[in-house]
Amino acid sequence: QVELVESGGGLAQPGGSLSLSCVASGTTRSFYGMGWYRQAPGKQRELVAEITRTGIPVYEDFAKGRFTISRNGAENMIYLQMESLKPEETAVYYCSGSLRPDGVDYWGQGTQVTVSS
Repeated sequence: QVELVESGGGLAQPGGSLSLSCVASGTTRSFYGMGWYRQAPGKQRELVAEITRTGIPVYEDFAKGRFTISRNGAENMIYLQMESLKPEETAVYYCSGSLRPDGVDYWGQGTQVTVSS
C-alpha cells in the first residue's frame, strides 16, 4: 500500500519561512511526478508546485520566486521551501504522487501551515 507522509508544517509569522518534506513508501516504482497542493478553509485544493522524476519544477504564479520545490533524485521524496509567507497562505498542504504524466494517483494526509502574527 502506497503512503505519502508530509512533515514540517506549523506556525510562521508573515514574511517568515517554512520547509515541508514528503516521503513515499509502499512502492519501488519511481513516481513520474510529485507535487505540493494546498487547501485553505472554504476553498478548493490548488496546485502550488510540482516536479518531475528528472527534477524539472513547475510553479504556480503565486509561488514563483518565493517557493522552491526539490526532489531527491528519482526517489519518491520531495521538499518545499517557502519564503515570504503571507497570512492568506494559511492552509493544509498536501503532497501528491503520480505514476503517469497526468493526474494524481496518491495523496498524503496533509500538514497544516498557519501564517499569523
